[in-house]
Amino acid sequence: MRLTAYDNSKNYKEKVKLYHDKKLLKREFQPGQQVLLFNSRFKILQGKLKSKWSGPFIIKEVKPHGAIELVNPAADDPNKSWVVNGQRLKQYLGGEIQRLTTIIHLSDP
Repeated sequence: MRLTAYDNSKNYKEKVKLYHDKKLLKREFQPGQQVLLFNSRFKILQGKLKSKWSGPFIIKEVKPHGAIELVNPAADDPNKSWVVNGQRLKQYLGGEIQRLTTIIHLSDP
């Protein structure tokens, strides 16, 4: 009876692990790319609401197993960097956007 209970618990843990692993997103980042960092210590304070995402930060180096080294370009010391989990990042799509404009010169006939 104990042996079957042990097997059932092992099977349950494997199924739950597979379920959670499916939820992880495969993200690929390159050095020089801009990203946003998820602030997991977000707490609702009285006053204005703050965003859970901070940044943008620049990727300095992509390390094995999903670790990513970030640099804050707006910081006082541009050489200061730190390592975060790649699951806490998402690509920053803002910034400078090339806009197509058309200029039509009108003249009197």
